[in-house]
Amino acid sequence: MTTAFDPLLAQKIETTGIVAVLVVDRVEDAVPLAQALLKGGIDVMELTLRTPAALDALRTIRRDVPEMVAGVGTILTTDQVARVVEADAAFGVAPGLNPRILMAAREAGLSFAPGIVTPSDIEAALEFDCKLLKFFPAEPSGGLSFLKAMAAPYAHLGLKFVPLGGLNALNMASYLADPNIAALGGSWLAPRNLIKEGAWDRITALAVEARQIIKTTRKK
Repeated sequence: MTTAFDPLLAQKIETTGIVAVLVVDRVEDAVPLAQALLKGGIDVMELTLRTPAALDALRTIRRDVPEMVAGVGTILTTDQVARVVEADAAFGVAPGLNPRILMAAREAGLSFAPGIVTPSDIEAALEFDCKLLKFFPAEPSGGLSFLKAMAAPYAHLGLKFVPLGGLNALNMASYLADPNIAALGGSWLAPRNLIKEGAWDRITALAVEARQIIKTTRKK
């Protein structure tokens, strides 16, 4: 087994160009949230394990909105890896790189993207065949210019990055235009307060805006 992403799944994420990163407090919000994002053209999401509702929200989406590719983020323990797999997550993500988590993901056959922010992180990820990497926190760490410099020595290895942290509709185009970038982590698409308010039309509007920028930038 390998923690590398399934190639078709990695291509799906790159084609969509953005992963909606979400904090869900109530399971009943899961389906209308997924539907609001789909209506706006975004069909990949990451439910973060920051609330007790996250895994039940995932199960609900996988059952009732199967066209949404739903993964799980903020995986910090090996026990969480097991529970994420049991809940049928499409993929897993972590904010950092923990070899124990990567080993558990490998053994479970879970596509996994660890978080990286240094060349040493990249090399540790390569030990587990991880080539789709989360660059976090993106903007506070130096942004696109830092990522391009850091990624340069590894360009021949075909690495792709998903930056998250400090991104929004105003700065996303510059990232998307760079060949190092597979997709963006879009935490601004459905902020926690809008989910709590049930502001589905506003979430759809944010998704539409992001998809238009992606289409314009990547001509897809």
